[in-house]
Amino acid sequence: MFLILLQYIRPVAAIDHYMDGHLAFLDKYYKSGQFILSGKRKPRTGGLILCKASSRREVEQILAEDPFDRLQLVMYEVIEFEPTVYSAEFANYIS
Repeated sequence: MFLILLQYIRPVAAIDHYMDGHLAFLDKYYKSGQFILSGKRKPRTGGLILCKASSRREVEQILAEDPFDRLQLVMYEVIEFEPTVYSAEFANYIS
């Protein structure tokens, strides 16, 4: 499992201008089952995505499709982790 932290490196106005494309990107990977949750950071300096992928390389290939990446609007920090303790409701996302 991967936690992807996004940090805006352009003004929020530029981020907002391309938000529809980013949301379409997110939707694609929610439908594939690879994205579990996402949201904006508070204060609004970026966002985060919880991603189920088989490898870091797969995550990097997914992120390359994000308009925010292609337009160099954000920097990503990708953190791989192994869930060891979680609520029963979350179990479906672990396997």
